[in-house]
Amino acid sequence: MEQLTGVLLLLLILIFFTVFTYYAPYGGEVMGALAGAAIATFLVEALQRFVIGDILSLGFFQETGLEAGLLSGVIVAFLVALTIGVNPLNTAIIAVSLGGIGLIPGLFASYIVSFAVKFLERKIPSGLDFIVVVIAIVPITRLIGLIITPLVDGTLLKIGSIIEMATEASPIVMGLLLGGIITVVGTSPLSSMALTALLGLTGIPMAVGSLAAFGSAFMNSVIFHKLKIGDLKSVISVAIEPLSKADLIASNPVPIYATNFVGGALSGMVIAYSGLINNAPGTATPTAGLLVLFGFNPATQVILYAAIVAVISGLVGLLGSYVFRNYRIRKSDFVFKKQTSSRS
Repeated sequence: MEQLTGVLLLLLILIFFTVFTYYAPYGGEVMGALAGAAIATFLVEALQRFVIGDILSLGFFQETGLEAGLLSGVIVAFLVALTIGVNPLNTAIIAVSLGGIGLIPGLFASYIVSFAVKFLERKIPSGLDFIVVVIAIVPITRLIGLIITPLVDGTLLKIGSIIEMATEASPIVMGLLLGGIITVVGTSPLSSMALTALLGLTGIPMAVGSLAAFGSAFMNSVIFHKLKIGDLKSVISVAIEPLSKADLIASNPVPIYATNFVGGALSGMVIAYSGLINNAPGTATPTAGLLVLFGFNPATQVILYAAIVAVISGLVGLLGSYVFRNYRIRKSDFVFKKQTSSRS
C-alpha cells in the first residue's frame, strides 16, 4: 500500500509540474532555473562536502559545500526572477530576502513577486524602483516563503519520506517504479535533478535516482545514434545531460520515454538490491550522479554497480532502437524548421 501511495502522489506531483512547465507563464524557463539552482547548490554541496571534503577529510571543502547547500532558496529566487525578466539589481534584492528558506518555497515566492516587480519597473522611474522593492517587496517575498514552507514540508517532503519508507519495505518494487519514473523525468522539461530536489530524496531512493540517471547516458546515446536522432554532437550532448536535447526528445517522445522507463526500471531494481545510498538530494544527473556516490559508499561497490547499470542501460538502448527501428523519427533539421517557423 505504501508503494502505491508513494507512486500515486509522485505522479500527481509530476502532472502538476508538467502542466506548470507547459502552460504557466515562463513555466519551462522557471523549471530550467530550478534545475540550475539544484546544480549550483545541491550539486556543489554533494561534490565539495561529501566527495572531496568527507573522503579526503578536508574541512575547508566540507564547509564550502555546507554553505552552498544552505543557499538553495536564495539561488533559485535569483535565477527565477532573472529568467522572468526582472532587472539584475531587483533580482538580487528578491533573492537575499529568502535567506534561510528552502528551494521550493524560494521558487514559488520569487515566481509570484517577480511579476509584480516587473510591473513596478515599468511604472516607476529607474533608480526609484529598487527602493520600493526593498521597502515593500522584500517583506512580502519573505512572508510568502515562510507561508509556503510548512506546505512544502507537509506535501512534497512527505511524499519523499513515503517513498523512502516504501523502499525499506520493498526495495526491489520501489527501485523498479522509481528508476523508471526518474529516467523518464530526466528527459522531460521537469528534469530528474529538479524532481529529486523537490522531494528531498535521500538514502536508497536517491541512489536509485542518481545511478539510474548515470545509466540513462548510455541508453540515450545508443538510441540517439541507432535511430539517427540528431548528429554526433547531439549524441554526446544527450549523454552528458538529456535536457540539452529537450527539443529532439520532445519531438520523439514515444521511443525515448518508453526505452528510458524500461532501462531505468531494470537499473532501479539492481541499485535497490545493491544497498547503495546517496544522502545528497537533487543529484540525479548522469555525471554527478555517479561521482557523488563515492562520498557515501565503498568505491569498489560503486564501480561494480555502475558498470552493471551501464551494461543494462546500453543493452536496453539497443533493444529500444530495434523495437522502434521503423518509427518515424523527427530529426534536428525538422526541429530547427519548426522552431524557425514558430518565431517568424
